[in-house]
This record gives sequence, structure tokens and C-alpha cells, in this order.
Amino acid sequence: MTSKNTSTRLLLALWDLGGTQQEVKKGQLTKRIVSKSQKVADYQGIFEELQKQGAIAISKKGYSLTSGKGLEVLGEGLRSGDFKFEGTIVGTWAANALVKWISQIDVAVVGADVPVNGRGAIASYDEFKSVALEVYDKLNYEYNFNNLVPIYRIRRGIGDRVSRTDFNDWLLEMQADDILQLQGGTVEDNASDKIEDSITTELNGLRCYSKRLKP
Repeated sequence: MTSKNTSTRLLLALWDLGGTQQEVKKGQLTKRIVSKSQKVADYQGIFEELQKQGAIAISKKGYSLTSGKGLEVLGEGLRSGDFKFEGTIVGTWAANALVKWISQIDVAVVGADVPVNGRGAIASYDEFKSVALEVYDKLNYEYNFNNLVPIYRIRRGIGDRVSRTDFNDWLLEMQADDILQLQGGTVEDNASDKIEDSITTELNGLRCYSKRLKP
């Protein structure tokens, strides 16, 4: 395959393995993309180029796909008229990944600089902080929450613009920065899905509400 095709196939595999949500182990990824006639070293240049572009992040243990640039590059590669799978047999994972990509196209192609329906993926804490406070203020005003906004409402208000892990980490960081105070209690009807969309910490347990501390 050409370098462009190989890059796209690599990104597709990383995306399918959940690379936007968590780090994918090196062996797990290479098992999919490296054929019997190839070596991992053959892909070294591809990995380095994608890292240079900001499409992927590489650590000692594995790889992750950046939610902004990585999805943008993957989307461009799949839409390219030059992209194709070579050979007579296409791996089942690739076919299934393409089906999943098509079914989630409105979510998957969102890049940091490529808005879909006016909204782009959130790629940094500072951007998240701004969006979270905007959603908080809107909910507080429209539903008269009296400055105690349910966390699950903020999570759902932001939606698929941020991963669940990043939402949790960044909301806790906002608490550490004394921007929000996360409070206990439970949701109004004890609904399991609303509790799941709240935040649970090892030290303080379940946190269902947020209170803005800074204007």
C-alpha cells in the first residue's frame, strides 16, 4: 500500500480500538496493521510522520489518536479518491470499522478546526473550561437550578464534543482551580443513567452537583 493508504489504515485501526478514549497498547495495534510479510519497523516512518502532524500521540506503552487533528486526518484519508485496500482479502476488522465510521460520521469527522453542525471537538482543558461554564450558566438560567447544576446535565449539554474520561478529569481540574465546587447528594429521581453521568471519585465518592465559585 502507498504511504497515504497505510497512514489512513493505521489511523482507522487506532480509532476502531478506542484510541480517542484511551491509549492502545503497541502490540494490539501492530497485530492489526502489520501483515505476515512485514515488520513493525516498516511502519516506523509512518508513526513518526503522524506524530509530527499531531494526529497521534506515542508513549513507551502505546498510541492514542488525538480527538481533533487525528480524526481530521483520518476523515480526509477515507474521503480521498486515492484510498483503497489492496489485495483480494480485506480484514474483517477493517470492514467493520468502516461500517462503524459511516454510522458515526457526524461524530467521527469532528476535528478541532472542523466544526460539524457548528460544534467542534474539545481538545484542551482551557477550551473545556470555557464551554463547561457556558453550559453551566445556560442551564442555571433556563432551569432555575439556583447555582447548583446537576453534573449529568452539563455532561449531556456538552455531548460528544469530549470523551467521558476527559470530561471527568477536566471537571475535577476545574474544582482544583476553585472554579467549580462538586457536591454530593444524588439526582432527583435516582435514575441510574443520571448517576452514571455524574462523577465518582475515590476520595469523595459520588458527586452529582456543581456550584460555580468564580464569576
